[in-house]
Amino acid sequence: MVAPGTSVNCVPCQENSTDNAQPAGAAQPEKPDLLDPSTFVAPAPLPGPSIVIEFCDRCRWLHRATWVSTELFLTFPPPALKSVTLMPMNADETAGRFRVWLFLDDQPPHLMWDRKVESGFPELKALKQRIRDHIQPGKSLGHSDKK
Repeated sequence: MVAPGTSVNCVPCQENSTDNAQPAGAAQPEKPDLLDPSTFVAPAPLPGPSIVIEFCDRCRWLHRATWVSTELFLTFPPPALKSVTLMPMNADETAGRFRVWLFLDDQPPHLMWDRKVESGFPELKALKQRIRDHIQPGKSLGHSDKK
């Protein structure tokens, strides 16, 4: 057992397959250095529906943005939503901002919610309905569809 507070690194699984066995004395292929940033490959942007949540970091709205993103992923799991991106903002012109954007392939972004325009934070029921109407029209949202 590991002592509390001790960091444990996850080690990649080693293949125990005999199909790839090298003859005795053969040179082993060089393994990449897993900690060398020059070997890292960035993920490609995902096609399909994605959400961007812009929020004022100075207002400490990270927890609210995280909660909204979790709720959206639970309601619209992949492949319905490909990604949810949180964008903390802290410039004077973005003070008090909380916006939810929907990005669809080959379309301009759709503003789903703006805290200042809507005079408050989104009720998840209303936000989910607006997003659903764009990405999965006709999908039942269960209790979120009840009036």
